[in-house]
Amino acid sequence: MASNKTRTASFSRNFSSPAPQIPGLKHGPNGTTFLSSGIPDLDKILGGGFVLGSLVMVMEDPEAPHHMLLLRNFMSQGLVHHQPLIYASPAKDPRGFLGTLPNPVGPKEDKSRVHETEQEKLRIAWQYKKYSGEYNSESRRDGKSEFCSDFDLRKPLERHFFSGQLIDCVTLNDSADLASFHQRCSAFLSQTPRTNENMTGGRIAIQSLCSPQCEFSNNEWEMLSFVRSLKSVLRLLNGVAVLTFPPSLVSETFSKRMQHLADTLVSVKAIPDEDKELAKLLTGYQDMVGLLNVHKVARNNTQVPAILEATTFSMKLQKRRSLVLECLNQAPVDGSSGTSYGSSGTCSSGSSKAGGTLDF
Repeated sequence: MASNKTRTASFSRNFSSPAPQIPGLKHGPNGTTFLSSGIPDLDKILGGGFVLGSLVMVMEDPEAPHHMLLLRNFMSQGLVHHQPLIYASPAKDPRGFLGTLPNPVGPKEDKSRVHETEQEKLRIAWQYKKYSGEYNSESRRDGKSEFCSDFDLRKPLERHFFSGQLIDCVTLNDSADLASFHQRCSAFLSQTPRTNENMTGGRIAIQSLCSPQCEFSNNEWEMLSFVRSLKSVLRLLNGVAVLTFPPSLVSETFSKRMQHLADTLVSVKAIPDEDKELAKLLTGYQDMVGLLNVHKVARNNTQVPAILEATTFSMKLQKRRSLVLECLNQAPVDGSSGTSYGSSGTCSSGSSKAGGTLDF
């Protein structure tokens, strides 16, 4: 008798064990590793957060310091995850800026976010996320550090988050060139572990690189050379840098070159206090503090461009403490039917015709 052979199917599901989760980092598709921006909504918009080894640029608005909100959350998230942090600023005492960093919201204060709808929670894509290892990996409060925290902008970061941390503050006011600062960034990131098992993801926050207070602000080629070399250091040493610059204070050619060098590019814009036309156009205008526009999203190990549902988002302070980003919603015309367009559904010429034919 022929021995019974166990038949195996030609197609079998691969139940490979997911990669171990590193505190402060999250694995994405195509071997990408994400580092949190410190803003949960921004992480979702960018597809997971800031790509490890990328350069993030924020174009400032001269009328409002909204870019400081992004820097504060980015720096606080790094300190919560015990990630090395270097901060550079044109101020004479940049270490004083650490006292303005927000504190994470406690478990008792962290309630369900108002802007998260049931439709987002019941998407069919949860099955895909479950098998790809993304399911329930962004937020865990069972004693393990979560990927992204909610921060209370009214409370300063508690002092125990600074103890034992690798923090360096650099002033760009006295620097005649950027060569020494580049060497300092390279030496700082080289202190972080670089193995796949123990990556920590160093963070670099640079405020107003092209500020007039800096002596090198008139040397555009030196600043461009610094940005290029900084990108290579970030890719080599597994770091993420958030750099802000004021495009209104530099030439248009230099601004475009800076934008081209960015892996992820966003801009912030202030909203006038009394803009009646904009208030009629957008819902929730009274709660907005600014607008955030996403111009470019970093893509690693793939040639497929990122397709966003929207590129412009409103910046709001939820309960005057947490920064949230929401899609812009157009207000209904005259508040009548909820639609933003005219009620007429026919395409016709100016003269009324009884036949109801379409006239183009």
